Amino acid sequence: MNMENKTTVLISAPVDTYSGYGARSRDFIRAVIDAKPDWDVQLLAQRWGSTRWGYLKEHGMLDLIGKIVPQVSQQPDICIQISVPNEFKKVGKYNIGVTAGMETTLCDPSWVKGANNVDLLLVSSEHSKETFHRSKFDVKDNKTGHIREKIELTAKIEVLFEGADITKYFPTKGSVSSTNLEQTLDTIPEPFCFFTTGHWMQGDIGEDRKNLGFTIKSFLETFKNKKDAPALVVKSHITGTSIMDREKMLDKIDEVRKTVRGKLPNIYLVHGEISDSEMNLLYNHPKIKAFISLTKGEGFGRPFLEFSLVNKPIIASSWSGQTDFLDKDLVRYVKGDLRNVHDSAVVPNMILKESQWFTPDSIDVGQAYKDVYKHYKQWAVKAKKQGHKSRTNFSYEAMTETLKNILATIPTIPKQVELQLPKLQLPKLKKI
Repeated sequence: MNMENKTTVLISAPVDTYSGYGARSRDFIRAVIDAKPDWDVQLLAQRWGSTRWGYLKEHGMLDLIGKIVPQVSQQPDICIQISVPNEFKKVGKYNIGVTAGMETTLCDPSWVKGANNVDLLLVSSEHSKETFHRSKFDVKDNKTGHIREKIELTAKIEVLFEGADITKYFPTKGSVSSTNLEQTLDTIPEPFCFFTTGHWMQGDIGEDRKNLGFTIKSFLETFKNKKDAPALVVKSHITGTSIMDREKMLDKIDEVRKTVRGKLPNIYLVHGEISDSEMNLLYNHPKIKAFISLTKGEGFGRPFLEFSLVNKPIIASSWSGQTDFLDKDLVRYVKGDLRNVHDSAVVPNMILKESQWFTPDSIDVGQAYKDVYKHYKQWAVKAKKQGHKSRTNFSYEAMTETLKNILATIPTIPKQVELQLPKLQLPKLKKI
């Protein structure tokens, strides 16, 4: 692997999957190649839970496919692992871990210990960085009660935001092309639609991290019995893109509707996978006026950034990763407080029962809906300023430049080649 005295780099990532980490992997790998064209980069394609893969072939990314190797025979100079931290291993002479981080106030101890297996930890936001520094644990002996181990982050940690591809997401004038999605939106009678998106996770209303049930319920409560009420467009799924999953989604929406009395505004579901270009059409559709996410926590918050690029108003939770790039004077932040995660959200070796996340104030949520709806022109002016800020400071190019500066701090790596590669065992991961 040390041909022509090049720095050999092995990147292990779910690069071929239809997942958030898959998108992050593809952007990061391209940024590495652009930032370090003299590096010899090879890829180990990992799965990501049950998410579908085949993204690279379906999107014609032959350059990345050509870098995939089935295995490696020698220790790379640098190993980069894009995953959850408890999966990080010591593989290269120098090791880098890339993760979105944790959406709550604490990382699981296994995450901290895993992060300490790398020399450099890259997280997506200041929120994630602070969470790792905050996560300190004393492990006590069951018999004596004495502290036998202190767990805290010792690896170097830096923030590398998820840069937006401004060639994919941008404001359009009218339709770029006619699609089934676009035709479906055209049939919606309401001229004003709020939009939300996210994976609808387990838990009752107000318990899931993306908080979709609460978002829908608060929309219904705000605009019930209102003449000429706006609509809400929801892009989501539960476990997949099947017809059965779509029916389950419609059932969940109906269950939320049954909790609110009165004449209710309409809700429309966009289900299944759509391309980046279709997503941009969705964001830009003239009936989609504003984006809302009452998420309980984000490592970064990619949908916020993508939507900001089309210069439309955003209503957002005022805590976690999105606060890095959404200006408090340019978006409608919702007030709230930190509360313990719900029991249904606790995941062993991932989300701790004693950790907390954001809970939006229901009164301020209703006021936020009304503010943006009634004073849309004022918020649209602010949205245009946010779009300019996002394109300037949080683009793919800006991310690549930041990465280049971070990689410049890597120490000189000895060029001797070890005969055996420490076994790389990244298990099949669960989607979160």
